Amino acid sequence: MSVDKVDTGSLIRSLDDLGIRYDDKTIDRFLRYHELLCEWNSFMNLTSITEWQEVVNKHFVDSLSLVKCVNDMTDVSYKILDIGTGAGFPGIPLKIAFPDLKITLMDSLNKRVNFLNEVIKELELTDIYAVHSRAETLARDKEHRQQYDLVVSRAVANMTVLSELCLPYLKVGGSFICYKSDKADEELTASRKAVDLLGGKHSGCKEFILPETDIPRRLYVIDKINDTPDKYPRKEGTPARSPLY
Repeated sequence: MSVDKVDTGSLIRSLDDLGIRYDDKTIDRFLRYHELLCEWNSFMNLTSITEWQEVVNKHFVDSLSLVKCVNDMTDVSYKILDIGTGAGFPGIPLKIAFPDLKITLMDSLNKRVNFLNEVIKELELTDIYAVHSRAETLARDKEHRQQYDLVVSRAVANMTVLSELCLPYLKVGGSFICYKSDKADEELTASRKAVDLLGGKHSGCKEFILPETDIPRRLYVIDKINDTPDKYPRKEGTPARSPLY
C-alpha cells in the first residue's frame, strides 16, 4: 500500500482521549515509523498488520494505553524495559509520545533488532536502546537485573512464563505491566504462585476497548515487593517448557 497519504485524524483523537500531549514532530515520527514498518515488512516478517488505521489502533494506541496504569508518564523519567518487543511495541510508541522516558527494547531475533536500530536512527530518538538477547540471559547482567522502574510486554507467552522473565528486571517498588486480551483470567489465577515466588504481587487490572474498534484489552499490573531469588529466571527455554505453576 502507499504510505505517503494517510489520515492522521484518528491518531490525534486517540492521543487526545488518552490525555497525551503532542506536536507536529510527534505525529511526523508516528508517520515515519509506519513507513519504516511497511518498508521492512516487505522483506522480513515484522507484523501482519500494516494498513495505517489498523497500525494506529492495534499497535500505536494499544501500546500507549499504558497511561491507563501509569498516570504521570510525562512528569517522571521512568526507566523501562520492553521484553519481546518485536517490531518495537509498546516501547517505541511510548518513546515517541514521552521523549523523556529511558527505554531498553529487548528481542531475541537479531534482524528485528536491526530494524529497531534503524527506527531509532531515523526518528532521531535518544535514551532508547535495542538489545539482542533472550530474557533469561540478560537477567544475569548486573546492569539490567533489578534496575528498571517498569517492565512491559505484549508478548504472547502466558502470564506465569512472562512473570519469570520480567520480574527479575524490576527494582523493588517497580511494576510489571502485561498487555493481554479479555481472556486472561485463567492465566491470572494460574500465575499467582509464580508471582509470589518471584517477589511480586498482583495489584490490579485495567479493562478497556481499543478506541475506534470493538477489541477488548486488559492491562494486568504486578508490583515488585521483594527481591527476586537469584536462581530465577531459570536457564534459556525452561520457563516456557516448565512454568512455575
